[in-house]
Formats: sequence, C-alpha cells, structure tokens
Amino acid sequence: SPKKRKLSQKTVNYFRERNNASEDTDLRFVTCQSLWNQIKSETEQIQEDLNKQLFDNLVSFLRRSHSEFQEKTTEWTCQMKSREIPTAALVLGVNVTDHDLTFRSLSEVLQNSITPYIALLEAKDCPGIKNLMQKLMGQLMNCYVDADSLEDEDHVQVSQNRIRCSMTSIISWYQNITKKTDSETPSKKRTSSSRHWQSPPVVVIFKDMESFTTKVLQDFIVISSQHIHELPLVLVFGIATSPMIIHSLLPHSVSSLLCIELFQSLSCKEHLSTIIDKLLLTAQFPFKLGEKVLQVLINIFLYHDFSVQNFIKGFQLCIVEHFYSQPLSVLCCPLVDTKKRVNSLSHDQCENIRRLPSFRRYVENQVSEKQILLLTADNFLKEITQKLLEDLHVYHENYVSVLRCLHVFTSSLPKYPLGKQIRELHCSCLENRVWETEEYESSLQLARMLNKSDLVTMLQQCVEIFVSSSGKEFDKTIEKLKEFLTQFQELEEAFQEQDGSVSAQKELQKKTDLYHLQKTLLELKESRRSKKLTKFEMLRFEVVDYIDSLVRTYLVPADHKTLHEIMYFNTASVLRGHLNAAPRVALHTALNNPYCYLKNQALKSDGGNISNKAPDICIVYKLHLECGRLINLVDWLEAFATVVTAVEGPNADAASSDQVDDIIHARFIRAVSELELLGFIKPSKQKTDHVARLTWGGC
Repeated sequence: SPKKRKLSQKTVNYFRERNNASEDTDLRFVTCQSLWNQIKSETEQIQEDLNKQLFDNLVSFLRRSHSEFQEKTTEWTCQMKSREIPTAALVLGVNVTDHDLTFRSLSEVLQNSITPYIALLEAKDCPGIKNLMQKLMGQLMNCYVDADSLEDEDHVQVSQNRIRCSMTSIISWYQNITKKTDSETPSKKRTSSSRHWQSPPVVVIFKDMESFTTKVLQDFIVISSQHIHELPLVLVFGIATSPMIIHSLLPHSVSSLLCIELFQSLSCKEHLSTIIDKLLLTAQFPFKLGEKVLQVLINIFLYHDFSVQNFIKGFQLCIVEHFYSQPLSVLCCPLVDTKKRVNSLSHDQCENIRRLPSFRRYVENQVSEKQILLLTADNFLKEITQKLLEDLHVYHENYVSVLRCLHVFTSSLPKYPLGKQIRELHCSCLENRVWETEEYESSLQLARMLNKSDLVTMLQQCVEIFVSSSGKEFDKTIEKLKEFLTQFQELEEAFQEQDGSVSAQKELQKKTDLYHLQKTLLELKESRRSKKLTKFEMLRFEVVDYIDSLVRTYLVPADHKTLHEIMYFNTASVLRGHLNAAPRVALHTALNNPYCYLKNQALKSDGGNISNKAPDICIVYKLHLECGRLINLVDWLEAFATVVTAVEGPNADAASSDQVDDIIHARFIRAVSELELLGFIKPSKQKTDHVARLTWGGC
C-alpha cells in the first residue's frame, strides 16, 4: 500500500542518516525487512499450530451447545428449564499481554466456522451493567452486515442509537436477523449455511474475568439465564489465574446457572520453548542471537511478564539493531545470495571485514604469504570470505542437529545438570566450551549409568534427528548409531559375575563357622576389586564417548567461528538499554537537555547555560537544580523572569510591563505545577511561599 511504502521510505531515510548514507543502506534495509517478514510469518504459523487443539475443542463445545438449541432435544429442554448457560472457562495463564492476540485469533476462528455474532468485553469498558449492555449491543449489531443492502446496514446503525439497551432488545434484534437470513434465496442461503448454522449462537467473551466486578457479572448472568430459551447465548471466560476464581467471584446461586466446561491453553513456557526451537535453533534463518542477548530476553520473560509477544518484539528489535549497527549485515542473507553479495563488496566493505576481531584471529593463524594477500588483495579476500560464510552456514546446520541429540541425553537425566529445556543447553553451548564445564562432566557420569532401554530409546531418537537433518556430514554418524542399536539388540545378559555372586551367597548360608565366613568375604571383596566390565557396560561407555566426540567436534561456541559478527547480534548492553526502562534518566535528559529529543538547533546550549528558547518546564527544572532543600518561590520566579527576558531586550511594540509580568507569572505557575505533577517538588509547611525539593543526585 502507499502508506506502507511511505513508512518504509522513512525507515530507509533513518538508516541513511544514522549510517552516513552508506552505499549499501537500501540493500541492508531490504534484507532486514525480508528477514523479519519471514520470521513473522513463521511465528504466526507456530502460534496457529499451538492454539489449534484449543480452538478445535472450543469449536466442538460451541457446536454441541448450538446443536442442542437447534434441534430442541430433550437434553436441551432440560438444560433450558434449569436456565443453565453454556460457559467455557478458558485458562490462559498469567501472560496477560498475550491474551489479546489469542482472543483475536479465537474470534476469527469462530466467525469463520460457527457464528458472526461475537462480542469481546473488557472490564475497563464495563464498570456497570448498563455499560456492559451498551457495549454488548454495539458489538453485536455491528457484526451483521448485509453486503447486498446498504439501506439495511444504515438501518442497523441508526437503530443501535435508538433501541433501549436491554436483553429484550437483543433478543428482538436476533430474531429479526435470523428471520431475514431464513427468507433469503435458496442459493444465497446455501452459501451462508456453509459457514454458519441457521440460528448461530451469540458468543460473549469476557477477556479478563478477574477484573470484572462481582455485581456486574452476577446481574448479567441472572438476566441472561432468564432469556436463555429465546437466545442461544454462550459465555467464554478468559481466566489468567485459576478456574476457582469463578466460584470466588460468583455465589453458588449464580454459578449454578452456568454449565461450565474447562479449557486449558498451552503454558507460556512451553510456548516460548517452541518459538526458540523454531526460530533460533534452525538453519532456516541466517540471523542469530548471541548468548548474552538471548539471556537478556529470556530473563525479561521469566522475571517480568511471561509474555511471548514481548519476547518476539525484543527479537525484532535485535534484528533491526543488528542491521543498523553492523555495516556487514548485508551479508546476513540466505546462502544462495551470499556469492553475489560478496562479489559486489566495495573496498571500504572489504576493510570492514579486515577489522573484524574474528577475522584478525583467522589471519594471524595463516602463513605469511596468505596473510599479505588477505590484507591487501580484495579479490582474494572475497574468495576467502565466501568460503568462510559457507562454513558458517554448515556450522549452523551441524550445530542444531548435534545440540538436539545432546538434549535427548541430558533431558533424560535425573538431576538435569545442563537444564531440562533445550534453550538452557543452547545458552550453555554459546557461552563457552560446554565440555569443559562441571555440569557436562556430571551429565556424562550420569549417562554412563543409564539402563539399556533408555539408551536404545535415546539412540533411536538421535538417528531420527540426524536423518532429518540438512547437514551432509552425518552419514557415518547415522551408520555408527545404527551399529550401536544392532549391538544392543544382539546383546544378551552379560552380567556373568552375578551367577558367581549368587553361588557365593549360597556358600555363605552353608558355612557358618567364623574361619570359612571370613575367607569367603575376603574372596568376594577381592573379586569386586578385580571385576571386569561387562559387555553392556563397555558398549554403554562407547556410546557415551561417541556422543562426547560429536559434542567436542560440532558444538564449538559461535564466537570461536570466523565472521560470526556478521550473523550474530551480541550487543546485550544496547538491547538492555532499549528494553529495561530508566524513566528517571530519560526525564532528566529531556528536562536538562531538550535538544536531545526535540532536535531544535535553537535549544543547543554551551555548558551550564540556560537558553530562553527552551520550554518553560526545562528552565524551571534547571533553576531548581541550583537550589537547596527548600526553594523560595519568589526568588525562583525572579530567576525565571530574568532568564526568559534576558535576550529579548526592550521592544517598543511590546505589551506593557504589567501584562508581561502577568504572562511570565502564569507561565511560571504552570511550569511549577508540571514539576510537582512529575514528583520533583511538593508544597512545604515549614516556610511560607516555599516548596520542598524531592530529588537529589545526578542521573
């Protein structure tokens, strides 16, 4: 759309301005935008797949409730006599910021398959039953739009303002709408019935049930139950805490009017694990997050809001920041485009490659002749860069497969030394050589005590992982793992010493004198010392050692790979500055140096000078920084007037001095009131015409 193109052009201009109009700005922006569109599409598909089971269950519930109303069966008649309202208690979890997206998706699913009559209600819009009914009627009447009759649409809009907001009005409207649908031509009726039933239910969704007042919920449920035989109403309660909140908010006399069925959504932690698994632990997307950056996003998720949507927004911010700050991010693209872009690199971009720390380490390890070529010949540098980028893509493919295989082993261990989730293992591998950590050694020791059935199951899972991997180096690995499986299948009971120990136990029972008893115990002790490993134990050690060799080969930390700076965003401090709010610092900066935000050249000031062009609140704020605990308002006003009128000078056409004083006085009072509202000062009773200062120290 033209609007989107205009917005994109603004972003391109921003990139150009902040990057000194570099020659590849447009390409970097296009690459960034294309990458984010792919990730966004993948994310939406993931969320749709995760919610599919939940939405299918809700649709099935609504169909059952609706079919009973349609067919007027005995079950429905009994239910209506008891005035029970079909109610879905949808437990979504404490990640409240994600609920909006879930309800929007649910609303779309229901509109496509069940009913067009859906109302989404929030507690902030419904402080009383009257407000709730107004909101409900407004949303329901806007649900029905007849594309063939504009007059009917206008009639609906006009009648909405005239009809008295009550349940009787909603029933009357619903009956008119359904009658109109029944009177349509057969062909048109067949088309509409393919999506919706003949008398579709009215679904009312309470997005945040805990926030609704008890009286509003009680009144609405009681009123609705009295008309349930006339209106196929279905309630959906969005619950963030526990289903018990229904019985806490509603007395038994009201909750007994609801026929409640419980629905549980996927937990936010499982949702996050799936997002990380599909977006980060894949070779599909060239962009990657460094360990510290990923840890910042995960910590914000775990210790602040449990919001998957905020995690995705943080991920998007990382992409934008990487392509903005890294001049070589133009090479962060699919492998098929890499060769063309490498060949088109300019001399300045080649110099940027030579300045990368990882490339410097690579050059230092080469022979002197090759070092000279890398540092002087651009064409040779491009050839090497192309090869290194291909190696980096291969590294990502192999890394993901081996990481999943290692996770199969570590997630089955009793104490989870390396963490239960794959994201924890991924962070450990990115941070340092995981095989040098104590947690990894503990995992190996525990893995060497696994039983046969567990080992066989894990090996089968690893074979499936490597078979489905896009890496081309795992043919021998697959053969080796299958060989292990064959040996386990052919392995019979190998505990040969067990028979000997059993016979020894029988000897102990026969010989009761002290001499023979001591002799037998010494023989048992000696046999345990010199006990040889069984075939199963030897094979188990061999399997664990082989997995260990894969880890040491393929799970090298990313920052040890050459040119990793092109693909990985590692600036955690920048991300933390964007996401971790520091309101006091931002407020101090805005008031002390308004040019930082307004970008007005007239507001530039040298040192501690106070410009009379600055906003009044900025002048008042700077003056208050020079005062002590108590500030005299009269002195403050005089200083303010001095600053404001200092550069203006005498003007014959200006207003009289009294009028100027009144205007300055009014401006001063407004600025002081704004400072008080922001919490910098408060009225003081210690002295007349004084205010107390509340903030101290620099930011």
